[in-house]
Amino acid sequence: MQPIRVLIVDDSAFMRHALGRLLSEADGLEVVGFAGNGELGLEAARALRPDVITLDVEMPVLDGLTMLRRLMTETPTRVIMLSSLTTEGAAITLDALDSGAIDFVAKPGGSLSIDIGRVGAELVAKIRAAAAMSEASFLGHRQRALARRPQAPPTPPPAGMPRTRPAVAAQRLVVVASSTGGPSALHALVGGLPGRLGAGVVIVQHMPAGFTASLAARLAAAGQLPAAEARAGDVLAEDEIVLAPGDHHLISSTAGRVQLVQLPPVNGVRPAADVTLLSVAPAWRERLLCVVLTGMGADGREGARAVKAHGGTVLAQDAATSTVYGMPAAVAEAGLADRILPLERIAEAIVAWAAAGRHPQVPFASHGRLVHH
Repeated sequence: MQPIRVLIVDDSAFMRHALGRLLSEADGLEVVGFAGNGELGLEAARALRPDVITLDVEMPVLDGLTMLRRLMTETPTRVIMLSSLTTEGAAITLDALDSGAIDFVAKPGGSLSIDIGRVGAELVAKIRAAAAMSEASFLGHRQRALARRPQAPPTPPPAGMPRTRPAVAAQRLVVVASSTGGPSALHALVGGLPGRLGAGVVIVQHMPAGFTASLAARLAAAGQLPAAEARAGDVLAEDEIVLAPGDHHLISSTAGRVQLVQLPPVNGVRPAADVTLLSVAPAWRERLLCVVLTGMGADGREGARAVKAHGGTVLAQDAATSTVYGMPAAVAEAGLADRILPLERIAEAIVAWAAAGRHPQVPFASHGRLVHH
């Protein structure tokens, strides 16, 4: 197999050297060039046609976000962002994901970290996943990014902000699992849900601490349902979305109250969807819907197995619309998906499932490909 050709764009000579050495030592990767700012990065992308670009955010002459937006129009290339673990870094990184980046890796100690090797395995895995995307998947990902208009990022609400309406404990629950490509997919999904869904929603997106509050604010702005980062003691409420906070697993008591725990990572991640699903499946049973979206790995598969064992329903995103067909593929190949759907039809399927629960005489519409066991 041909090696994955990588272009490194970073204004720090130290970081270019460190990344170059790290990636050159990984099997199947070849560093084909370096650039110290966005303008030089665009020139190198045109000349070298790399398979994947690692892109810093803060650079002189032309910053990473502006370069990315031009790249998606001029020389479409798969991009992994390198971001700082700060509130501003989180907002810019989410802008980058909205603008077409496949995924990101947070530098452990800032832009001049000497500890970049600590995230080396994660970076290599994400580069390989980006390179493995089919052309059709990348085209769809890019088109969704180009269709979104850049806007000022919303500000996360302060903790404890009062609700616009009283919280009502949910009688039905939707748990959404996502990873690579997830923020873009979640934006589309949440934008398709009505303000009166008739179910509570929990989202488990693989992200580090500090990023999920910004993502929640964006999802609240994208749709009609209020969305917030979950806090310990929150009630899983009808017609509200909560996100598992980065670096914490989200579980639920039998009374439907959120508990946040820092048990070891599961499937290499924290939060992990499997932890949440295994927690809620015995209590919610047939009132539980599991939705597994795009992402690397197999997180969600064992949780989906528990959901099915307790009488719940499982939906999985299809390969054609997944940025990375890993997590949904694991569920589908295990025979656990009741329906396999393109991204643009998942919201309507969630609405149909919620309606069927409120009105048993209304069948859960058979949208998408049924999986027979």
